[in-house]
Amino acid sequence: MALAMAVLLSLKAAGLPLTLASYAASATAAVLVTWHEAKLPYRREWHPTAGEVRSDATFMAAFHMALPYLGGLAVTFWLVDWLAATDRSLTGLWPHSWPIVVQVVMMLLIVDFVRYWIHWSLHRFVPLWGFHAVHHSPHKLYWVNSARVHPFEKLAHFAIDIVPFALVGVSKEALAVYYVLWGVTGFYQHSNCDVRFGPLNYVFSGPELHRWHHSERIAESDHNYGNVLIIWDLLFGTWFLPKGDGVGTLGLINRNYPMGFVKQMRTPFVRGIDKGRRRHLTAEYTHAADR
Repeated sequence: MALAMAVLLSLKAAGLPLTLASYAASATAAVLVTWHEAKLPYRREWHPTAGEVRSDATFMAAFHMALPYLGGLAVTFWLVDWLAATDRSLTGLWPHSWPIVVQVVMMLLIVDFVRYWIHWSLHRFVPLWGFHAVHHSPHKLYWVNSARVHPFEKLAHFAIDIVPFALVGVSKEALAVYYVLWGVTGFYQHSNCDVRFGPLNYVFSGPELHRWHHSERIAESDHNYGNVLIIWDLLFGTWFLPKGDGVGTLGLINRNYPMGFVKQMRTPFVRGIDKGRRRHLTAEYTHAADR
C-alpha cells in the first residue's frame, strides 16, 4: 500500500494525469501481490489455471478497469447536469478545507458503512444474492478474481463510491487516494497470500478475514462484509476469524455453477441456479444456535 501511494504521488508530481497515475499505482500493487502469491501462497492448490486467469482477466478488464471510468463518469455527468439545470448545489456539504488524509478517512468510514449494509443485504435476500453469487462462484482465491462481479452489482457500487462524492465536490486528489486504497485492498483481501495481520485484523478487511467470507458454508461466509475497513463488522457482530484450521471449501453450494464470462452475465436471472441456499442457510444457523 505504501509503495502504491508512493507511485501515485510521484507520478502526480511528475505531471501525469491522476487517472493514469491511479491505474499505475494499482498496477504496482498487482505486481507485488502476484509475486507474494507465487513465493508465499496460502494454498498452493489455489494457483489458477490458464483458463481461470483468462476468464477472471476478462472481468478485470471489463468491470475493474473500463467500467469504473466509462460507467461512473456517465452517471456523474448526468447528475451534475441535472443539478445545474435545477439550480441546486451540494458543495457546502463537504469539508473541502480539511487535509486530504482526513477527507479520505471520512470517505472510507461513510462508504464502508453503506457498503456493509448493502453487502449484508446481498447475502440475505435471495433475488439480490443471485447477482452477488457471481462474486462467490470461484473455488479458489487469487487477486485477479477480485474483479469477478456482475455489472449490475458493480453499477450499484458506483452509485455509492463515485456519485455522492462527485456531487459534493470532493477533490480529484482525495478521490484518487481513495480509489488506490480501495483497489489495492480489493486485490490483497482476495489474494492467495500467506499473511498474519495480527491486530490489523481489527481494523482492515484483509486476506485472513475475507477468505472466510468466501467459504462454501453459509454460516461462515455470512461474515466479514467489510470493504476496506472491518470496524462495522466488529460493531454489528459479524466479525469472524476462528482459531485452528484454515478455511475449507470455497464457492457456492451448486458446484456446477457456470463459470464462463458470458454465462455469468445470465445466471442471476436463472431461477434456482444456486439451489438450496435458503434451505442451507436456515439449517446451518439452526445448527449453530443448537450448539
